[in-house]
Amino acid sequence: MTITVIYNASCPICSREVDGYRRYAEARALPLRFDDMGTADLAALGLTPEDAARRLHVVRNGRLLAGVPAFVALWSEMPRFRWLARLVSLPLVHPLAEVVYERALAPLLYAMHRRRVARRAARA
Repeated sequence: MTITVIYNASCPICSREVDGYRRYAEARALPLRFDDMGTADLAALGLTPEDAARRLHVVRNGRLLAGVPAFVALWSEMPRFRWLARLVSLPLVHPLAEVVYERALAPLLYAMHRRRVARRAARA
């Protein structure tokens, strides 16, 4: 089973984090694939570029996961991060992680993405 991570490589924060996961996975030959949303077939996943830019996505067993569930699926496949997947999956921690990610982190990263896109468009 291969897990595919769809992420925003143009986001410096996202790409730095995912590059760390990629290096870890490659060093251990883990069945993880990392696709930049700019080159991934988003339509086949039912995603628009805006949807993909809003949060991390993972395809696991043919199922598209987004946000905290995507992180949990990714972390579950990497021995070093399994403790984090278990922690974030706990009944009291999971809802808090969802709120922090969906209401603070993901919107902040998406706003930064929109500013980068607008700057590029203004320069063109």
